[in-house]
Amino acid sequence: MARDTDSPTNSFAAGGEARDLALRWSARVSLTPRILAVNIFALAMLAGGFFYLDSYRSRIVDGRIAQASREAVLIAQATASTPPADRDALILRLARTSGTRIRIYDRGGKAVLDTRAMGLRNMVLRDPDKDPWGQAAARFLDAVIDTVAGADRVQQFRERAADRGLEWPDLRTAFETGAAAASVWRAPDRTPVITAAAPFGPDRAVFTAINARDITQTVRVERLRFGIVLAVAVILSVLLSLFLARTIVRPLRRLARAAVRVRLGRAREVVVPRLPERRDEIGHLARSLSDMSQALRARIDATEAFAADLAHELKNPLASLRSAVDGLGSVRDPELQKRLLAIVQDDVHRLDRLISDISEASRLDAQLSRAKFEPVDLAAMLDGLIAQRSHRGVERGVVLRFDRPMGPVPMVMGEGARLERVFENLLDNAISFSPDGGVVALSLITDGAMIEARVEDEGPGVPEEAREAVFRRFHSVRPDTEQFGRHSGLGLAIARTIIEGHQGRIGVESREDRMRGARFVVRLPLVQPN
Repeated sequence: MARDTDSPTNSFAAGGEARDLALRWSARVSLTPRILAVNIFALAMLAGGFFYLDSYRSRIVDGRIAQASREAVLIAQATASTPPADRDALILRLARTSGTRIRIYDRGGKAVLDTRAMGLRNMVLRDPDKDPWGQAAARFLDAVIDTVAGADRVQQFRERAADRGLEWPDLRTAFETGAAAASVWRAPDRTPVITAAAPFGPDRAVFTAINARDITQTVRVERLRFGIVLAVAVILSVLLSLFLARTIVRPLRRLARAAVRVRLGRAREVVVPRLPERRDEIGHLARSLSDMSQALRARIDATEAFAADLAHELKNPLASLRSAVDGLGSVRDPELQKRLLAIVQDDVHRLDRLISDISEASRLDAQLSRAKFEPVDLAAMLDGLIAQRSHRGVERGVVLRFDRPMGPVPMVMGEGARLERVFENLLDNAISFSPDGGVVALSLITDGAMIEARVEDEGPGVPEEAREAVFRRFHSVRPDTEQFGRHSGLGLAIARTIIEGHQGRIGVESREDRMRGARFVVRLPLVQPN
């Protein structure tokens, strides 16, 4: 039996533990959706990688803008260093090699050379209305991700007339500053169009344009791969979450249903699953609940048996008392009345003793749970008991002897008054069964972390088959010479309850010296050094 030495502290600790285990907003949500939500939330964080691809695309576009500026400068320098007669062939070759549309404008914004007019159509924008549904779905996904990620929306690419070149901001900047400039535009199919311009000579500038579909294709391929990985991760996470919920929630629900049935009073029919194959906390909980239900059933059975035995034990003195009281009303003989009054007094004393012992036995568990244990000198206690008994005089000339061990005796943790009650009951029992002039011997033996107290008498002894029954409540086998009703049959039961409340054991053994008599042995744990 566990001791509770400080109820306020334990109550405070219990309250703190309850606060630690309390749930706020998720308290009403089942474990299964909670497990799924936690795992899906982690995957949702991983899904943020889709938005990382937008920054990846931005870095690629920035690189291609810088590349377009350098290419425009190189083309301008190559054009400036080439004789006018060879420039058309050079521009056409460079456009075919780089995949760009190249135009040369004068300072007035009029195109003086265009590779498309020369027959090279290497930059043709796609009509989104003529694309298959897969491309439409990809564009829709691009738009959704750009909106969620808050990506900058660039202007849509629109062609300018051949004599209105200054409407291109890159060309205008190149003429005004004399440096290369580049811009990014959005084609109708949401692919980027990169334009660049670089001046050469006093009044000429090169203007390039390229539809960089490969950037969009690269981002979409990476997004597809990431989506496949994420989908597989989601499926695996859901399956693992359901498996985890199955291994946790299902046994908990079974245990909860069994506990409800136990609470409703159907414990005899309830089999609480022990889950012996599980070695985790759920298995430990299942076995603890099973043991608790069995202990509860045993406690209920003991209570029912105690109530039945109590009714039986009270019935005998009440029947005798009723008979004596009824007789007093009809008997006129003074001598007979005196005998009937003596019977009434004996029965009243017997009932009083029985009720007192029953009251103590019923309150003993609760009192022990609240008791504050202190170190107890068992040797000094036994010395005091024997001195008190000897001073009052022991009936029938029975001799009490204490074989005190040599040297100091270690102390035990306990409640002195309760332990004294145990040995008083054992002495009463031993004296009752001892013959006239017999010897009742007490001894102490230290055995490791335990101390063993023995009470031996020279009476008839306890048969081996009855050594457990003598500790049952109301079990009373008394000597023939003892007056009936003097003992309630609760003394040894109370002694066992007290000893077990001190984490000890009590039992009956055979005497080692082969002499006639009984030996009651009490084992208690010693005080452990700090």
